[in-house]
Amino acid sequence: MSAAAALAARALDLVGADPRRALETADAAVRADGADRAAVSRAHRAAALALRELGDPAAAERRLRVAVRSAGPVADAAAEARMSLAFVLVDRGRLRAALAEADRAAAALDGLPAVRLAAQRALILQRTGRLAEALSGYAAALPALRSAGDTLWEARALNNRGLLHKHRGTLEAADADLVRAAALYTELGLHRFAADAEWNRATVAAHRGDVPAALAGFDRAEAAHARAGTPRPQLWLNRSQVLMSVGLTAEANASAVRAVAALRASGHATDLAEARLLLAEAAVADGRPAEAVAQARAAGRAFARQGRDGWALLARLAALRAASARPRAGLRDALACAEALAAAGWRGAEQDARVVAARFALGAGDPAAAAAQLRRVRPRRATAPLDLRVRWWHAEADRRRAAGDRPGALSALRAGLRQLDDAQAVLGATDMRAHVAGLGHTLAADGLDLVVASGPARAVLVWAERSRARALRLRPVRPPDDPELAAALADLRRLAAEAGPAGPTAAARAAAESRVVRISRTAGGPLHRPVDLPPDPAALAAELGERALVAYVRHRDDLLAVSLAARRCTLHRLGPAAVVTAPLEASHFTLRRLALGLGPPAAADRMRHLAEAAGLALDRLLLAPLRRAVGDRPLVVVPTGLLHAVPWGLLPSVSGRPVTLAPSAAAWLRAERRPVRPGHRLFAAGPGLPGARQEVAGLAGGTALLDGAATVESVLSGMDGAALAHVAAHGVLRVDNPLLSALTLADGPLTVYDLERLATAPDTVVLPACQSGVAAVRAGDELLGLASALLALGTRSVVATVLPVADGATEPLMRDFHRCLRSGQRPAAALAAARAGAGPDHAAFAAAASFVCLGG
Repeated sequence: MSAAAALAARALDLVGADPRRALETADAAVRADGADRAAVSRAHRAAALALRELGDPAAAERRLRVAVRSAGPVADAAAEARMSLAFVLVDRGRLRAALAEADRAAAALDGLPAVRLAAQRALILQRTGRLAEALSGYAAALPALRSAGDTLWEARALNNRGLLHKHRGTLEAADADLVRAAALYTELGLHRFAADAEWNRATVAAHRGDVPAALAGFDRAEAAHARAGTPRPQLWLNRSQVLMSVGLTAEANASAVRAVAALRASGHATDLAEARLLLAEAAVADGRPAEAVAQARAAGRAFARQGRDGWALLARLAALRAASARPRAGLRDALACAEALAAAGWRGAEQDARVVAARFALGAGDPAAAAAQLRRVRPRRATAPLDLRVRWWHAEADRRRAAGDRPGALSALRAGLRQLDDAQAVLGATDMRAHVAGLGHTLAADGLDLVVASGPARAVLVWAERSRARALRLRPVRPPDDPELAAALADLRRLAAEAGPAGPTAAARAAAESRVVRISRTAGGPLHRPVDLPPDPAALAAELGERALVAYVRHRDDLLAVSLAARRCTLHRLGPAAVVTAPLEASHFTLRRLALGLGPPAAADRMRHLAEAAGLALDRLLLAPLRRAVGDRPLVVVPTGLLHAVPWGLLPSVSGRPVTLAPSAAAWLRAERRPVRPGHRLFAAGPGLPGARQEVAGLAGGTALLDGAATVESVLSGMDGAALAHVAAHGVLRVDNPLLSALTLADGPLTVYDLERLATAPDTVVLPACQSGVAAVRAGDELLGLASALLALGTRSVVATVLPVADGATEPLMRDFHRCLRSGQRPAAALAAARAGAGPDHAAFAAAASFVCLGG
């Protein structure tokens, strides 16, 4: 064997393990002996395969064409180069040319090389969308590869066939192929290729609905490729699909946009077309139909140029889902698309098309045609995507509603919401649970339409509860001692502590935050569906006793309230929801200025008068119409939308009256039934707040965590299992990511992610920090923030603020509040009594108005 031949063989062996060394070795082979044409051709081929692994398919194609020319009369070397060229042409989106090169190579190959080519040809057919032909190709090639002991090519074929099975919806077969492929790659020492097989297994997990396993698999694959220096923008596509499946559409779109840019730059035309299709699907999910149609059509044109008829059908389906076509025309197109997908072997997409066809049939006034299509879909199978199952039940509800079957329609809507319950049970991360729950917003709205139109007040209350704060029914399941998450959070605190002109860049902090989010999302859920939603109104009434429940409900553009007092349930129609906006904004503006002490005394007096006027306006809108039903009873209030930010202490009819806010009636009932837990008390004050330090020192009687002692770990340790935790610190509200909202302590931020590491949450928590009681409100009144996180963890009551408060202004209020607590009063009653004793000082008035009691 010549030196060039030995180096070329070595380069080919290195492609999978170390593509950069493979490229260097291949170049050395080319320089070694120009006379050995077969060796030079194989060296160029090795270089091309290395370039492909390094993310440069255009350079790989050029090098392979050199390999074909270099082979000259050596037919087998030229055929091998053409075989690899066909592989790269698939990446470049030129599938017809790829098949032509494969056919030309076949003429010169026999034996094992011909079998390898057959496996390669099956992959080309697979990427084209000809799944049945591809499956037959693998079925013929795999036994021969196995008999010949060609482990590498057997692993490749199994890896590719596993993805084919996933597209066909046969997930058990997909997983079996991919497990075997990963084992074979590992046996060969090709750990990066094994990581690719595990990456593909993660896509199967995503298709099955196991989002945490999918994201964990993507993280491992991305780390492996980062270490190897082999970029894989396709990972961002897979991540985008998974994020979309749990309702994180903005993040999904950003990931897809990032993938499109990288794929366009690298020349991966095949994957680029698929990325455009994903952008279309993200636009559909995000309610941007015009953009969805444009992206779907662009993807469809690309697929047509590439000869990928099956994929072009998927683009056509995405356009149909987004378009507002005339019902009859839409029905005809959707049915044709479904039949074509069935013929091509795309079973999952075919079912999707039939649900779309059913929608168009209902729009055309043809419920029989809708029923015929829905009968051909099997949404109850766990292998069906969550989105498809939810849309099937929604279409079925509309079909029953059109047929006059109101109970059947409500039953179908409940079944759709149960699909979301099952999906939430798999998830451990709070933000993903909240967004999954938001996917059921339209189901819940349709059910509310039905019960508001004809149901009693109790039915409205029960139905509103079905879609309210569903994510808070399950506590986060990340182990408190998870070392990976603890390290990521510690790194985040370190970067925050180093902030300044010479400190870490914004990009470094963003990367640290992203790491925390990613780790949290790989936690699995408890795998059981919550059973306490919605609560029975009779059980609520019994627990309320002398109190009254007021649950606000947004119905289309109107605001409703359901009151439950003295076992009597009443529906109140309060008028357009928009009328609340102006007085609510006025209350926030005036209380902020009073808290900050802006302007001369006369201006402050005027601002206080305006604040009181705003409170009176809110009272007239929200409570006055209910006065006959609820009287002067202590209130349990379940807000909706903007009402979560109401400073209830500003409303005149609330003066001296206990008011408890709850994310849902079910959440209040859970908190109320939770026994009061004895234990120690924690008092802590964060840095930079002299008034808070004085407040905490006075309350604690000398046993507080102050100054440098108030670190994140010491405060968390003190909170764990406490009967009471009072933490006075600067609050930071993160609207972009509410779970990064934080209290600023001596060594950095204590975030929601930190709180979720508590083994046993405190029974009562007091957070006299700016806006510590504010939560980001997602679709379905899903709440994300410091206070809502504590309630989900098992805290019974949280006393916090919905607006900024002045340092030092809370001390008298908190002193009276704790005195009332020690006398045996419940937190809501203690806060009401302390608020009634607030002095004339404007800042103290603003602070008293801004505090709320959440939970029970």
